[in-house]
Amino acid sequence: MVRAAILPAVGAPFDITQIELPQPGPGQVRVRLAAAGVCHSDLSLANGTLRQPVPAVLGHEGAGTITVVGEGVTSVAPGDRVVLNWAPSCGACHFCELGEPWLCANAAAGAAHPYAKRLDDGSELYPGLGTAVFAEETVVAANAVLPLPDGVPLAEAALLGCAVLTGYGAVHHAIRLRAGESLAVFGVGGVGLAVLQAARIAGAAPLVAVDVSPEKEMLAHAAGATDFLLACDETASQIRKLTGGYGADAAIECVGRAEAIRTAWSSTRRGGRTTVVGIGGKDQQVTFTALELFRFARILSGCVYGNSDPAKDLPVLAEHVRAGRLDLSALVTERIGLDGIPAAFDAMLAGHGGRALVVF
Repeated sequence: MVRAAILPAVGAPFDITQIELPQPGPGQVRVRLAAAGVCHSDLSLANGTLRQPVPAVLGHEGAGTITVVGEGVTSVAPGDRVVLNWAPSCGACHFCELGEPWLCANAAAGAAHPYAKRLDDGSELYPGLGTAVFAEETVVAANAVLPLPDGVPLAEAALLGCAVLTGYGAVHHAIRLRAGESLAVFGVGGVGLAVLQAARIAGAAPLVAVDVSPEKEMLAHAAGATDFLLACDETASQIRKLTGGYGADAAIECVGRAEAIRTAWSSTRRGGRTTVVGIGGKDQQVTFTALELFRFARILSGCVYGNSDPAKDLPVLAEHVRAGRLDLSALVTERIGLDGIPAAFDAMLAGHGGRALVVF
């Protein structure tokens, strides 16, 4: 029996209660969670923007310790510290064969089948994004855990599983930021803060952060931003003034709103690059004229999971942590228990804070 935060139905309040986990079957492992990050993607699952079978235990950004392994598992052993991987690639589909594991056609397979039961009524539960880390323990496929390199605090390592892999990958894989290039970052939440740290590591200058909340200015500067702007109708022109009148070399949008995407694109120079990390709804329509697409020759692309290969990128991120270049604790603005998850969702909706971390 373990405590978990259950989403009974799309749009319904969370139910914090006991669940019954099975022993891991062949190819599965059981993980005792140390911590779980509260990500905007969880909010998108809860409100129906992203599809998720319910009732479900949400949470996909987690780290913990292996307690039991199922038959045939040799990649990890009891006692190993691991980071959860919510999008494990199969290695065999069309996209994996193209060397694009972040687009794996089978990455979401784990979320489609019940994995546990409520203790009170025995109803079946689905694992949010296949991982279900809003619980004291979880059972996942062995390929959904990554060994955590030494020298990284276990609780903060949860952030490596989504926010940091996404933010680092957006900078280094999606837009391939080069030292000395200017970057504008739209949205200073958990992912945005990770983007800022990754861009600082890459040598971006200037590094402009944009958000609707003035309270984010201190967080942005601490993460490496050289400038902070409150989002307004003049944001694109303000960024051009900060970049010699040309516009930023690149922009990363971490909000998922049409207006922010359009502004991010408009804030870049001719030939600039914009990548969209934020997850928006179907109602968020972005428009461009055919003439301006020709005139400005800008690049606009989507970015899934930072276009990362977690197995390859996690050791790189761990080295940045050990060297002091990447500060995971600076992304965390609140440490909570399971009972604090609803309030953390409300804070995200209001645009407050960075990452809330559920610590078990």
